[in-house]
Amino acid sequence: MEAGEMEAEPAIVKTAHDALDEICRAVEEIAAKILLIKKEGRPKSELRELNTQMALLFITLRQLNRTILVEEDHIKAETESAKAPVDFTTLQLHNLMYEKNHYLKAIKTCRDFRSKYPDIELVPEEEFFTNAPEDIKAKVLASEPAHNLMLKRLNYELFQRKELCKLHEKLELHKKGLVETIGSRKKFLSSLPSHLKSLKKATLPVQQQLGILHTKKLKQHYAAELLPPPLYIVYSQLMAQKEAFGEKIEMEITGSVKDAQTFSQQQASKENGTPSNMENIRLEDDAPDEEDDVQRRRKRPKKNLPKDNGDQGGILQTHPLKVIVRVFEDEDLQAKPLKLMSLKFEYLIKLNVVCVGVEDQEQLSDENILCNLFPNDTGTELPHQTAKLYAGDFLFFGDRSSSRPYMWAQHLAGMDFLPELPPLQRRSEDLKYELRSANISSGLSLYRHENRVQTVLQRIRSRKKAQLALM
Repeated sequence: MEAGEMEAEPAIVKTAHDALDEICRAVEEIAAKILLIKKEGRPKSELRELNTQMALLFITLRQLNRTILVEEDHIKAETESAKAPVDFTTLQLHNLMYEKNHYLKAIKTCRDFRSKYPDIELVPEEEFFTNAPEDIKAKVLASEPAHNLMLKRLNYELFQRKELCKLHEKLELHKKGLVETIGSRKKFLSSLPSHLKSLKKATLPVQQQLGILHTKKLKQHYAAELLPPPLYIVYSQLMAQKEAFGEKIEMEITGSVKDAQTFSQQQASKENGTPSNMENIRLEDDAPDEEDDVQRRRKRPKKNLPKDNGDQGGILQTHPLKVIVRVFEDEDLQAKPLKLMSLKFEYLIKLNVVCVGVEDQEQLSDENILCNLFPNDTGTELPHQTAKLYAGDFLFFGDRSSSRPYMWAQHLAGMDFLPELPPLQRRSEDLKYELRSANISSGLSLYRHENRVQTVLQRIRSRKKAQLALM
């Protein structure tokens, strides 16, 4: 090829389908021309040539159609020949995929399998080689070393568990024996209080014969811990006077100990918010027996404070425990001195007042002995302003009252109050007031500055002796 000449384009090979398209277009053109001639009414000579061309085109069309069919059959044959290896390869692929899925499922099944070995916490290998018996370590259970070691460790674990089972059986037998021993001891301890009570009752005659009332004294001391502070002071002062100077008196605490325990717990819960149970348990263990309490109630019927016009809202509520003081003749040298009178000390909870009366209802004439034991102390009025304000103008203590709030009883209980008016104040319209103040000052001077308990007991004895002399 010379320079400047363009490169010849490669020959375009027409396929049978391209030739078929050209012939179809030529047939359409000739058919259009024939229709045009017929519409214009031209001579038929023009149609002959067109018919000849149309016939040639149909012949060529059939030839091309045959060629296309032959080529199609040839292509089908080639496709069929090429399809066989493809189908074989596809079948091999499906077989491989099936085998793959089978292996994957088998692997998953093996991985998901839960054997009993992983759940067993085996001892470390170092401990196994150190502590395992020689007969276990010397055995050959598998050809593979790792599997052989695992089986040996499993045998050692089984050996340990058998030993632990034997130890468990021994401990269970020992536990059973301890439970039986504890049960028998609990049974003995549960019956011990009744034995102790019977022992206490059995020793009472011996104590009375020897004059050592230890059991009764303990009960009185435990009951004294439940007394309210004023009655406790009265009890402690009288007990101290008796033990220090040999005073011829006897004290006894009467009333319901259980009610006193309940009242003490209620007061503790109000003040502290939590009741104290340790003291309650100790007092319940050494509290008076039910039989003694019932006999005491039968001997001494419960006496309430008499009320002239009725109790207003529980103002005259008394503490469950009371202190009984029996006064004996101090000049009598007999083994059993003469009892002069018995005093009963009560405590009014709401009014914070101590009342004193005669214990025996048959000796109501002894009330005159307590009245005006000290100058102008009749006991018909409340001793301090707080109680009067709380109770109002209501008069609680009349002539028939068996217990009265004497001022000397308040002093004996450790409660001193300021008087309503100054004792040295003078009033021109009432000359008796000055004389009364002087009498009170002189009459109570000995009582206030000297031994209160001794003074009260001396005055009671002197009045009772004078009454007996007159009778």
